[in-house]
Amino acid sequence: MKLLLLLTLVGLAQGFQTRVPLRKMKSLRQRLQEQGLLESYLKQHPYNLAAKYFPGIAVEPLENYMDDEYFGTISIGTPAQEFTVVFDTGSSNLWVPSVFCSSPACRNHNRFNPAESSTFLSTNDTLFIAYGTGSMTGILGYDIVNVAGINVRNQIFGLAETEPGDFFYYTPFDGILGLAFPSIASSGATPVFDNMMVENLVDRHLFSVYLSRDSEGGSFVLFGAIDPYYTTKGISWIPLSAETYWQISMESVSFDGTPVACSSGCQAIVDTGTTLLAVPIRAFRTLMSRLGASSSGEISCEAVSNLPSLIFHIHGREFPVPPRSYVLRSNGYCSLGLQGMDVPTEEGELWILGDVFIREYYVIFDRANNKVGLSRLP
Repeated sequence: MKLLLLLTLVGLAQGFQTRVPLRKMKSLRQRLQEQGLLESYLKQHPYNLAAKYFPGIAVEPLENYMDDEYFGTISIGTPAQEFTVVFDTGSSNLWVPSVFCSSPACRNHNRFNPAESSTFLSTNDTLFIAYGTGSMTGILGYDIVNVAGINVRNQIFGLAETEPGDFFYYTPFDGILGLAFPSIASSGATPVFDNMMVENLVDRHLFSVYLSRDSEGGSFVLFGAIDPYYTTKGISWIPLSAETYWQISMESVSFDGTPVACSSGCQAIVDTGTTLLAVPIRAFRTLMSRLGASSSGEISCEAVSNLPSLIFHIHGREFPVPPRSYVLRSNGYCSLGLQGMDVPTEEGELWILGDVFIREYYVIFDRANNKVGLSRLP
């Protein structure tokens, strides 16, 4: 559960590649916790992360952003209207609030005004995206979308007319920019990166993501290129098992040399829009017990140094995630960065490899070859 806030827009001079610097901020969970509002909020808004991955519709559960921390800025229209968005590899639509929206969450966020853009083209098409606590509805339109200096012309996007519940009222982001495949886009809208490829706006049909740990800076999304600085340990290429989300096959999950989950193989989605590791319920309970956590996920901070790395066995290789990544620290408390979720698939149970996993690896999302590349970070 992660939010991406682009602080600055920087274009690289060499070829068609664009680096989008990301800024890490306090998560919604941390902000509500500091205000003493977290417990009551969770009671009023029970979440279902699994809803995001049901096939057939584009789904984005609101609570997916409870722990989001990284955000980015784009602009839409002529002259440009700026919006803070989540760069989400777990969805495919671009949408932002519009002046036609009167929901409380819209009123305290930036809203797109089509009347103020000379390049906006309207349509009669509607947009509906289901969420865990409601739905976002709106209309579709076309305009210029600028991502770090890349002008994507005639980009279709959603202008939100309603936003669900009061969740977005508390968030620092305005909308979502999906980076998954067209096959899961609501209303058949073409994703932004697909138009970048079609319009030859990027050197290579891939993008890559680096997420810093803790309060370190330097996080980014790089469109059209791989930064060799982050691949000195080599790149492990993993073929996709489905061209919907960035979905791959896993052989097992282990620690201390012993398999603890996914023993018969399972599926995993590499998702920048999820902060935690989302784990099938049975595996979740096993991990919580074996790692010594309470039913709420809390764990003694003193015990963290003795915890093992979680080893993800993928495409014949081992990808460790140490406790520095899967244990979250906040206000003197420690908790496991795991969340229980059950989404059965034809290929087996489903895991979501969110930012807890991604922060350990430089991740390359390769559309040309339908692969994910992982390079371990120091």
